Amino acid sequence: MNATERPEDSAVANLNDEDRSKDELMVRLAHVAEDMIARHGKDFAMGGLILAARFIAEGRPLTKP
Repeated sequence: MNATERPEDSAVANLNDEDRSKDELMVRLAHVAEDMIARHGKDFAMGGLILAARFIAEGRPLTKP
């Protein structure tokens, strides 16, 4: 393993396209959550993510058309 390679890199390299896409989206979501926490705190981040999950479950749009 070289200095820039992380242990999970080999596992990610073995993923199929769908699983790789899901992994990339989860990383993006984690970055958004971290940014929300940094700017407005944990309560805001949790509330926003829960609200988004509720809208998804109810089939409501996440953005205004």
